[in-house]
Amino acid sequence: MDAFELTRSLIDIDSVTPNEGEIGDFLFGHLRPLAERHGGTIERQEVAPGRNNVWASWGDPTVVFSTHMDTVPPFIPSREDDEFIWGRGACDTHGIAAAMIKAVESLLEDGVRGLGLLLVVGEEVDGIGAAHANLDPPAVQYLINGEPTENQLALASKGTLGFKIRVAGRACHSAYPELGRSATEILLDRLSRLRSIRWPSDPLLGETTVNIGTLDAGPAANIIPDYASASVVVRVVADLEETKALAMSALDGVDVEFFSFTPALRLLGMDGFETSIVKYTTDIPKLTNWGRPLLIGPGSIHHAHTAEERIPKRQITEAIGLYQRLARSLLDSAAGA
Repeated sequence: MDAFELTRSLIDIDSVTPNEGEIGDFLFGHLRPLAERHGGTIERQEVAPGRNNVWASWGDPTVVFSTHMDTVPPFIPSREDDEFIWGRGACDTHGIAAAMIKAVESLLEDGVRGLGLLLVVGEEVDGIGAAHANLDPPAVQYLINGEPTENQLALASKGTLGFKIRVAGRACHSAYPELGRSATEILLDRLSRLRSIRWPSDPLLGETTVNIGTLDAGPAANIIPDYASASVVVRVVADLEETKALAMSALDGVDVEFFSFTPALRLLGMDGFETSIVKYTTDIPKLTNWGRPLLIGPGSIHHAHTAEERIPKRQITEAIGLYQRLARSLLDSAAGA
């Protein structure tokens, strides 16, 4: 099947995290003949029951392509028109996976070896697939990670500091607030402090940003709330520990549970490729043992995670050529080192 057909086949499998079992089986079945035909190897890496990474290689892998197979909810089946392929995962990252697979196919047919393809589970939630793959990797020199960058090499990406704030109060009748202790008021005070911090900026990555994503408090409007909580994600541009310390300076007296702790990254660029800066995070910080990282892929992050998710067909086709050119350049660099 061609790249467009493969993209639609992947989209039409419900792969919302943690339901990657079916898409993992599909990718393994699709890649196994390619591995056998060109003297490669392929394996499933069990990450959790019913959840497997797919790892294929040809020769001793010097350059590895990698992206994730899971998507955010809800499942949206594919459709296409003259310009776009639509559906959940179209750009994040099924169209990218299809372009990588077709690029590897073309390289192998030209006799190129030293390649690998790593497709992982769980990126959209906790990066569990990447963390598992990082435990015992081969001796790889370069990792080409796929996320939607509109086919530009990302020179840097922001990190994330994600945490949940929980506040305990004392409930009472709302007509007598002096008898209670409002968890909501305490929470709002701490969130106000967070927003008032002078967060660091970076000449390349720009400003630190803070998103208060969810709020929850109290059982009813006429009860002084005895509990309140909020989830917050800080997009990190400076030192991660220093950013955490700044956040904690505003959160005294409340319980804080961190669920995301990812540094900002500087990434490898290459002559002859357009470049950009991205504000999102990837699996790259969890794949530190897979060589020097590069980040590039078709599609726009502005369409990812939306009901109108789509990927330009033109960019899928362009990406196949870009991935081939990038892999050849990296293999030449490794050979000349």
